[in-house]
Amino acid sequence: MFEREHGVIVACDVVEMERLEALVESTYGIEGIVGYKLGANLAIEYGLKEIVGFIKKYGLPVIYDHQKAGTDIPRMGDIFAEACKNASVDGVIIFPQAGPSTEKAFIDAIRKRNMHVMVGGEMTHEAYLVEDGGFIIDTAPSTIYEIAAKNGAEYFILPGNKPEAIKKYHMLITGIINEPKYAMPGIGRQGGEIEKTFSILRGYSAYAIVGSAIYKSEDMEKAARRFAQEAMKFE
Repeated sequence: MFEREHGVIVACDVVEMERLEALVESTYGIEGIVGYKLGANLAIEYGLKEIVGFIKKYGLPVIYDHQKAGTDIPRMGDIFAEACKNASVDGVIIFPQAGPSTEKAFIDAIRKRNMHVMVGGEMTHEAYLVEDGGFIIDTAPSTIYEIAAKNGAEYFILPGNKPEAIKKYHMLITGIINEPKYAMPGIGRQGGEIEKTFSILRGYSAYAIVGSAIYKSEDMEKAARRFAQEAMKFE
């Protein structure tokens, strides 16, 4: 999906189309910026097809993060994937918390439409797993990543601000497939660092997903260039 093995995916979690336009226009030409991630809020407000069409004029891949797709019944996978395909999305992020049948169905639906499936298991915020006061049992992310690896997933979403979790899931995934690719939110304002996370994954494709540390910056181009340069050191 990406031309480089390391880089930055800009998370477009802004709420206005004018702000999205300014964000993309400020960052698309920077070496090391490899793509853009759209969320459900923009899709609901302006329409996924319209937003994807706007960004793809700049020649970079677009990932759709439905926050959190893959939590429906299995047969909805085809309907969801078809809508993403019709909008010309390149990659789709799912966090399949509804169980293994749903996870397999959504992975299959996305892959058979020639889109890249990107599977997440653990999120970046603290109160997610039961051991941290959340709802998700502690072993669930490992099971999610294992199922994903065994069913053709190519990209894995890891929490970029949790180094120990990255190590654990990286060991698990590489025990199943040879060349996984990783994309990591939580870098920037949530405390994650490119140097630390990419070093753990040295030798494997790694992409930092960076949002507010870029789009809330006074100089979006300067902020994006700084993150991109950090990522490019691992090329």
